[in-house]
Parts: sequence; structure tokens; C-alpha cells
Amino acid sequence: MNLWRILLYPFTPIYWAVVVVRNKLFDWGVLKSHLIPLPSIGVGNLSVGGTGKSVVIDYLISYLKNNHRVAVLSRGYGRQTTGVVVADVNSTASTIGDEPFQFFSKHKNITVVVAEKRISGIKRLKEMNPTVDLLLLDDVMQHRYVRPSQMILTTSYQAPYFSDSLLPLGNLREVKSGAERADILVVTKCPDKLSDEEMNIFGQSLNLKHHQKLFFTKIKYSATVQNKKNKKPLDELQPSFLLVTGIANPEPLTEYLMSVQLKFDHLTFPDHHFFSLKDIQTIKKMQKGRVILTTEKDFTRLEPLMKDENLFFLPIKMEFLTQTMKTQFDTLLVKKDH
Repeated sequence: MNLWRILLYPFTPIYWAVVVVRNKLFDWGVLKSHLIPLPSIGVGNLSVGGTGKSVVIDYLISYLKNNHRVAVLSRGYGRQTTGVVVADVNSTASTIGDEPFQFFSKHKNITVVVAEKRISGIKRLKEMNPTVDLLLLDDVMQHRYVRPSQMILTTSYQAPYFSDSLLPLGNLREVKSGAERADILVVTKCPDKLSDEEMNIFGQSLNLKHHQKLFFTKIKYSATVQNKKNKKPLDELQPSFLLVTGIANPEPLTEYLMSVQLKFDHLTFPDHHFFSLKDIQTIKKMQKGRVILTTEKDFTRLEPLMKDENLFFLPIKMEFLTQTMKTQFDTLLVKKDH
């Protein structure tokens, strides 16, 4: 535990009281929660970050966009704009946020809207594109002013919310009982193989309610890296490359790269970090003529600044531990008004 958490520990009961009272006000109807007026799926977590929400959103877009007119609504964390912004050809990571820009750049024929107040974002969406028939909401667990048709809660296998503590002592944004609002729990970043017994033990720790369904997923890394112009096999990055990350938890990525016997230097920045001129100079100094590898999210912020043909990202996607789980999950999505 770092020094700041120790010093701030006395404030944990105050934060707990604020969170509990706020949730009760919504539960009692004192603060109004509006049901979204079209089929919708929300994705959120109880932690401050690093649970794989964006990978889940990406899976949902990929699966649902062929049969639905999909829109994504996000707060647009880290953007340098305010209010409601609709993504267009002039959008960048700084105008709509890195994750929304990633979705917009990667998936054609979807609508992406960012708004601090989700109600305002939904209103604008309905006005500008009334043909949208499915809305995906990113990071909406604590934004209780709107209520989606379905709520998906993500938690990572390595750092599950049931083993964590409330801020500032731990990383939880709200009390663990908030998980009861979810319809589906997705455990992310699992090892490649988990026994039925291990999954049962984990599930028991989650204390699922009767209405909740549980799924286990892992990260599937691509065999190739890419940028806007080129692709190359991952193993062609030898003998060494520079890894640059600005994500909450780069450990699964570094562990994977080491597991496939790749050698690299790692330069790490905070989650959603917007790179400065000084940062770029540091990166170029460490590059030494090598390939720079980063995540897809970080690529959206680095590429406009670097314009370097040796800057690549490693695509990832969510994969269920069994085909049966995938089938059950996909069926749940279709059943709920979609």
C-alpha cells in the first residue's frame, strides 16, 4: 500500500457514506433514473479502471452491428472538449476521447456520441439519427441517471472487485453490493485454461443473485501487429523493440510478450495519458531505430504526434473460455429486446 493511500485512509468512511446515500436516493426514487427509450446494453465496473470494458464494448459492436444500427455513447474520458460531441471524420482522441475514437475508427457504419450527461447524449442521438435501434453505453455503472435494458459488469480475474476495497484505501468506486444491479458479469483477462472447480470457486466469491449470469473470458492477442499502412507478424519484431503503454494495467500484455519469447524495453505512462512533446522526445530517444509497439488505444493518441512508420499496435479481442459460454452470452444479448 502506497503512502498516499495510508494518509487518505481516514476519508474512506466518508466516501463510503456518500456512495451509499447516493445509491439509496436512486433506489428510493428520490433521484430519478430514466429507462433508455430504445434497446440498450450498458457496460461498467466497480473499479477505477483496468477491467477490460473497452474490449467488451468492441466485442458487442462486432457481434451486433451486422443486424442492428448500433450507436455507442460514452463520457469520452480524457477528451479536451465538453458537452455533447458526435464523432465525425474530423474527430480525434483529444476531441472525443481515446476509446470512443478507437471504436469510431475501427468500426464502420456505427454512430459514436460522447457526453458527460448521458441523457443529453441520448437526446442528441435520437434527434440526429432516429434509425439507431441499439445503444451501447460505455462506463455507465455509476451513471445512474439512465438505465439500460441490460447491464454488463466487468471484473478482472487477477483483481476481482470482491478482493478490493473502497477508495481511497482500494480501487473501488462504489460498494461491492453495487454489483447486484448487473444482469451479466464478465470475468476478463482469465488464464487460458481454468478448471470447472476454479470457475465455481470464483463464482461463489461473487455471490451471484438469481437473475445474474456469469461468463469467463480471456484476451486473444493477434499474431500480427499493424498501423494505418502496414501489417507484420509479431515475431518479426525481434531482436528487440520498444513497448509504450498508457493503460491502467499493462501487466497482461507484458506477460504475454515475454511468454512468446520477445525481448523489449517498456516505457509506461498513466491510463489515458495524453502524450506531451517531452514524452515524444523521450520515446524517440529510447527507440534507437527499433519498432515501437503500443496498444490500439494508445495508438490513437501517439500516431498523430509521431507520424512514424515504425509505430505499430497489437490488436486484441475478447474470447470466451468455451464455445458454450460464447453461445449462451450471444443468446442473452439477442433475447433482451434486441
